[in-house]
Amino acid sequence: MSQLIDIKVPDIGDYKDVPVIEVLVKAGDRVEKEQSIVVLESDKATMDVPSSHSGVVKEVKVKVGDSISEGAVVLVLEESGAAAPAPTQTASAPVAAKSEPVAATAPKVEPPIVRAPAPPPITIAPVEIDPTASHASPSVRKFARELGVTVHQVKGSGPKGRITQEDVQAFVKAAMSGGAGSPSTASGGSLGGLNLIPWPKVDFSKFGETERQPLNRIKKLTAANLGRNWVMIPAVTYHEDADITDLEAFRVLTNKENEKQGLKITMLAFLMKAAVAALKKFPEFNSSIDGDDLVLKKYFNIAFAADTPNGLVVPVIRDADKKGIFELARETSELAALARDGKLKPEQMQGASFTISSLGGIGGTYFSPIVNAPEVAILGVSKAAMKPVWDGKQFVPRLICPLSLSADHRVIDGALATRFNVYIAQLMSDFRRAAL
Repeated sequence: MSQLIDIKVPDIGDYKDVPVIEVLVKAGDRVEKEQSIVVLESDKATMDVPSSHSGVVKEVKVKVGDSISEGAVVLVLEESGAAAPAPTQTASAPVAAKSEPVAATAPKVEPPIVRAPAPPPITIAPVEIDPTASHASPSVRKFARELGVTVHQVKGSGPKGRITQEDVQAFVKAAMSGGAGSPSTASGGSLGGLNLIPWPKVDFSKFGETERQPLNRIKKLTAANLGRNWVMIPAVTYHEDADITDLEAFRVLTNKENEKQGLKITMLAFLMKAAVAALKKFPEFNSSIDGDDLVLKKYFNIAFAADTPNGLVVPVIRDADKKGIFELARETSELAALARDGKLKPEQMQGASFTISSLGGIGGTYFSPIVNAPEVAILGVSKAAMKPVWDGKQFVPRLICPLSLSADHRVIDGALATRFNVYIAQLMSDFRRAAL
């Protein structure tokens, strides 16, 4: 006995209308349960959609380039050996086949979302708009709101003037540079009250050989988000040196003792523990601005910037305050590996309350990390180096780790930021303080 089963997109977090970049099966193929059938590309990573059942593919419902959301039918599978009575199977399958396309596309035409877009946090200079032309999906409207854009101001390039995510990105880019398509004049552009001269147009080929490479999705979205954060957040960077000589010696010794068990501690794990202790002592750093209110968070989810071939992504360690050093080291290593392979899930990159960006494995001395909205601070860590330090009698060699803290000055003033930075440096110099 066999029956037809609709294989649908499982829970993929808050993402909607995610593009299909690869279809891994075709009609007639035999698939097993949990086998990958299509690959989606979200804003930050690629995601494999597994089959929830085993069987033979009767029909593939999607193709490369389609945009699908949770609950959308990916393919129809003929499952063999079903134990359910035949009448029930025959009656239920047609109903599912008829109703599912409606459910899969319903979010795109949901009236409440279309007629009630949330007000943007910033206002770009007024332009003449046609309200009837603002045709955009809920996901595009949400993306626009996150960038502080009203969709009425964006000209759509899709079918029937539909506004796409790329249209919103182009609008923000033009607005920041004062280029065409932005609410600007020939004399410049405006974003959040900034008057900008037009972006220079240069024919680079006149000066030598060139090659044009399109930015991937991650770099495009990163550019838009960081550009907004850089313009809208009045951030100041504060620098401090942490003496990690004793901590590094302890880390090396501990790793040697646990080498046979395969356990390994990283300096990032200690930094996370120190950050949690500092966030508890200075709760303003574990907050976000929401209108005229400051939202103080009682959870401690620490994000860390991971370098990948496609650009930077930011995985999140949830409840870092409840985890030990070994567990933090293991989780960061696992998430970094998933990031490099483009396999991070949406929920693994959401909910951060504080971010650490470490360049220790690469080099550098100090830098100014950009605050990752809606957070109010980010800690940058550079490569540690041996330096001579005066102990009151003589210069002694000590391992010094540079810390660079960028903080939103609307919430955190210079004195508070310096105290936070100094406290983290004290913890890293003598980690016994973290237990106090």
